[in-house]
Amino acid sequence: MRTCLFAILFLAGTAWAQSERLGIGDAIRVTVFQQPDMTTEARISEKGTVNLPLIGEQKVAGKSNAEAGKQIATAFKDGKYLKDPQVQVTLVTLRSRQVSVLGQVARPGLYPLDDTSDGLKQVLAAAGGVIPTGADFATVTRKGEPQRIDIMSRDFKLQGGDTVYIERAPVFYIYGEVTRAGAYRVEPNMTVMQAIAAGGGITPRGSDRRLKMRRNGPDGKVVESDAKLSDAVRTDDVIYVKEALF
Repeated sequence: MRTCLFAILFLAGTAWAQSERLGIGDAIRVTVFQQPDMTTEARISEKGTVNLPLIGEQKVAGKSNAEAGKQIATAFKDGKYLKDPQVQVTLVTLRSRQVSVLGQVARPGLYPLDDTSDGLKQVLAAAGGVIPTGADFATVTRKGEPQRIDIMSRDFKLQGGDTVYIERAPVFYIYGEVTRAGAYRVEPNMTVMQAIAAGGGITPRGSDRRLKMRRNGPDGKVVESDAKLSDAVRTDDVIYVKEALF
């Protein structure tokens, strides 16, 4: 996963360098040709600056790599440190154009944005998509302000520094003589029959006449009862399929 993410970030950074601007949090490498001792790696501070040997702080946020390199070269020349410096600025770590994707997705982590992949749906697809227990909405936090976005109804343009969180959807649990025991989303108007189908169906040893339901009562205590295929399924229900009586 780390190797894959590194490759994505590297390719994104190459394209980014040609069309985008340096931003706060990005890490850059400053290379002065024929002056290997002056090669420096630095992170752009909250003030939008990097601190470089001899010339001190240089404001580079908002500039392209080429513009930043030209500015730094001018500073070396004006300070009479170098006669005709040739400076190259390259992106080492892209942070100003990344978003964090957390919660019920296949591959949580940091993902880069560019002009063609800054939509919520695109970023979620890059993260492997929402897993079956994930909700149909995302909470996007931007500058400390959360907002709820319905994934199904519309896309949403993300910005660098956003955090995307997919909550766990309401689920039920099924176990016993079913093909795939586990937790599954509660769908609208779901019945026990549909819940069993979500679990892959009943095994040859199970019986649809021997079903148990465990449900939280009004007082918070768990109540167990017999269940029928037509019964409605609620959040946190536990369905147990028992063995058939031979």
